[in-house]
Amino acid sequence: MHYDYLIVGTGLFGACFAYEMRRERKTCLLIDKREHIAGNIYTEESMGIQVHKYGAHIFHTSDKEIWDYVGQFAEFNHYINSPVAIYKDELYNLPFNMNTFSKMWGISTPSEAKRIIESQIAELEIGEPQNLEEQALSLAGKDVYEKLIKGYTEKQWGRDCRELPAFIIKRVPLRFRYDNNYFNDPYQGIPKGGYTAIVEKMLEGSEVRTGISYKGFLEKNKACPEPDTWDKVLYTGMIDEYFDYCLGALEYRSLRFETETLPEEDNYQGNAVVNYTDREIPYTRIIEHKHFEFGTQPGTVITREYPAEWQKGDEPYYPVNDDRNMTLFARYQDLAAKEKNVLFGGRLGQYRYYDMDKVLRAALDMAAEEL
Repeated sequence: MHYDYLIVGTGLFGACFAYEMRRERKTCLLIDKREHIAGNIYTEESMGIQVHKYGAHIFHTSDKEIWDYVGQFAEFNHYINSPVAIYKDELYNLPFNMNTFSKMWGISTPSEAKRIIESQIAELEIGEPQNLEEQALSLAGKDVYEKLIKGYTEKQWGRDCRELPAFIIKRVPLRFRYDNNYFNDPYQGIPKGGYTAIVEKMLEGSEVRTGISYKGFLEKNKACPEPDTWDKVLYTGMIDEYFDYCLGALEYRSLRFETETLPEEDNYQGNAVVNYTDREIPYTRIIEHKHFEFGTQPGTVITREYPAEWQKGDEPYYPVNDDRNMTLFARYQDLAAKEKNVLFGGRLGQYRYYDMDKVLRAALDMAAEEL
């Protein structure tokens, strides 16, 4: 067959773009190296629970247009992200707010919390921060940094905070009110029935083939007596991999997930997300999936999330957007601009971390430019 677009990747960016193209009667063929659609927002049911296979995904946005757009594919519940953090045997509310400070220092008013933080910062006498540790200390003081930032950050990045650049933490959100709502966005929730159903609806009318890489597909298609053809490619994979790493590999951080089904427990930890900020504990957080949809079914499913160094062949989750990598990415962008009829989109194609609402906005913008 002949298609208007070959779309590499069935995650949110590729699926949204395909949906918009289909509305204009364009034909799309989508391929994905994974055995399933939906990319990192893939959810699958286990014991009546929608399990987030690649980490917690909470939809949140301040963009009313995007909220209304995604709402046409699913009904969203009113879930509010309110994680807790465990440091040794101490438990704190996140984000850093008056509940956190009250537990940490035994105080009750914003003025007391501000006074403690300001005095800790003043005692450190940090001038221009030279690394992430100094940056975090100069913003949040010693106690918040050592208990809630240091260990978690070092696990996430795989190196000491003194070896990380200061710009990684541009600000520390300190809230001097009793408010455990992690996001400031007015629109938040989890789709009832999981994210996979959203992508399925977006892909209706398009042909989808899973379990095959882009290069594997090209080789297989070339060998066919009647190969498929297309006018344009939308590539949402790693931009450096597209060019065979000819300029060198960009850096990413990866993750490893350890999921456990506990049929004998109806509630493991009392919250959807619990962060472990002590560096000695190897995982950064435990997710209990049933809480995303306020589940009351017997049994539960938990996932421990372990940060990992990325190597070629691993799943890339977080781009490392430091100066060296952004300079290299700019050179890959120059190559991409010379590619005929190839678009690069999404978190990996554009080498940036996107929240889901920003993914949708970027995909809609690209689709509008194409039409």
